[in-house]
Amino acid sequence: MPRDPLTPSGPPPTSGALPPCGTVTSAAAPAPAPARASLVIVGAGPRGTGVLERLAANAPELYGGPGLDLHLVDPHPPGGGRVWRQDQSPLLWMNSRADDVTMFTDDTVEIAGPVLPGPALDEWTGRAGHTFVGRREQGGYLRWVYEKAVAALPPGTAVHHHRRRALRVTGPPDGRQEVWLEGVAEPLAADAVVLAQGHLDAEPDDEQRELVQYAARNGLVYLPPQFTADSDLSPLAPGEPVIVRGLGLAFVDLMVLLTEGRGGRHEGERYLPSGREPVLYVGSRRGVPYHSKIGYDWTGEPPPLPRYLGPAEIDALLAGPRPPDFRRDVWPLIGKELGFAHYHRLFTAHPERTAVAWTDFDEKYGACPPGSPELAALVASAVPDPADRLDLAALDRPLAGVRPTSYEELQEGVRAHIAADLARRHDPGHSPDLAVFLALLSAYGQLVRLGDVGPWWHGFFSFLASGPPGPRLRHLLALSRAGVVRFLGADVRVSAEDGVFRARSPTLPGQVTEARALVEARLPRPTLARTRDPLLRALHAEGAAPTPAGLLAVDPADGRVLDRAGAAHPRRFALGPHTDARGAGAFTRPRTNSPSFRQNDATARAVLDVLGAAR
Repeated sequence: MPRDPLTPSGPPPTSGALPPCGTVTSAAAPAPAPARASLVIVGAGPRGTGVLERLAANAPELYGGPGLDLHLVDPHPPGGGRVWRQDQSPLLWMNSRADDVTMFTDDTVEIAGPVLPGPALDEWTGRAGHTFVGRREQGGYLRWVYEKAVAALPPGTAVHHHRRRALRVTGPPDGRQEVWLEGVAEPLAADAVVLAQGHLDAEPDDEQRELVQYAARNGLVYLPPQFTADSDLSPLAPGEPVIVRGLGLAFVDLMVLLTEGRGGRHEGERYLPSGREPVLYVGSRRGVPYHSKIGYDWTGEPPPLPRYLGPAEIDALLAGPRPPDFRRDVWPLIGKELGFAHYHRLFTAHPERTAVAWTDFDEKYGACPPGSPELAALVASAVPDPADRLDLAALDRPLAGVRPTSYEELQEGVRAHIAADLARRHDPGHSPDLAVFLALLSAYGQLVRLGDVGPWWHGFFSFLASGPPGPRLRHLLALSRAGVVRFLGADVRVSAEDGVFRARSPTLPGQVTEARALVEARLPRPTLARTRDPLLRALHAEGAAPTPAGLLAVDPADGRVLDRAGAAHPRRFALGPHTDARGAGAFTRPRTNSPSFRQNDATARAVLDVLGAAR
């Protein structure tokens, strides 16, 4: 059967096929054809594509055929999926440099399957590595990776793309599964199912539901957490105030679509309004945007990571008498790992800013308990300038203790913070920041084995390591100077009263901002209880185990879905942000031993074992 990535939705092919010419069991009767295995992957975006690439890579070793029916279920095009589809605004960028994006394994990735290198995004596009390409270009790259993976599947594989939603998966653990699709009477039969839906919509929580109802009663506009690229922003009227909660990447998309997307333009350091922009009053827990992406390359000796948070430390946490508590058991190790990377770079690349030899400092640093007064005293004696010391608390809460005396002073203060961050993140003299970034990636990769460690860590990681491109923050500065964006401060609280929305922040007590529109500039939380994905909601109702944060619990070894008794389903697998095997993203930086690639390979190999046994 031919490989065809664009086969339209329809009933699954029959499980039999004519035997090869000349194959007989006797002169009178031909031999029955061996059964064809069937696999359903729900979600054909980058995570599903990554699993597909690993299936093709491992199949020569683990799957001898004959033939395979592979069904991809996704309303959106394979490769890019929903988030990276090519029919979205060209104004929306990636927040990663082109040379920091790959879908291919390399010799740093610790996997059982074969390493099959391929081009990173910059090589594929021919663009300079330091550029930030649009999401539509990334969608083209992902589509190419998908087609390359399909072409590498074993001979006799038939690939079917069903442009529908999957509603439910049924079937006994020891038998074929049935995947029911929206608008189709008969299910897809599958020997194994992989759930790779990616980022998901969610039903409003209690507070958001009340705000939706309040807005409807009072003729207001309220946009709950959702994907900004899919949001209807037309109710946000020109010149009208809009309260925005969130200063992360969703806010950056919102900012772009409501300014450049409405005809404004940037010229140098100035923003020239079109007159169609609303006025965005924006605040968040921290009150400042995510840190800029670093704008220089690494040179010299890298920090030898992991050092204080590696496999041995994770083994010890997992073997302890009680489940590890993030703040008590994990965060101190992360802090010491980040500090080690920071000071290793400072002492080796900028020794003139230190007071002792690196070997002496390294020995004493290793002996100090994480977060201890002894560690603080050591750093103070060895690093004379406080600006060269790593202060994670100050990084996490940059406006803590800041009390401007006026609204305009608050605007100037936040602008000064953004400008200083931009300057620092593009100055190799502050290269310990890049070392901390590398340590964050290392820590993220180790923490995958612990499963769900809660939302705080992911927020902290994103704030330091997954911020916007520098040009976007320069645009934010210009918009602030033009009065199109106005900062509210930290720990913003929004109330719904007197027929309007009101925002307050302890950063500037007494200042109250009033508006008839409120936007939650963040993604929905991917909890099983509130997801709008019908298949995951059904799994939750039927006994799939949720983590404490409401994610889908899976076996960390290969992604098998766990039930509430902790038993792994032999035929159902799941990977991605809706699970506690979320990894570090569906694609990653080259040469970082990506946990996502390790997960994809382990899952693909387990799936091929199931398919082989089923055949």
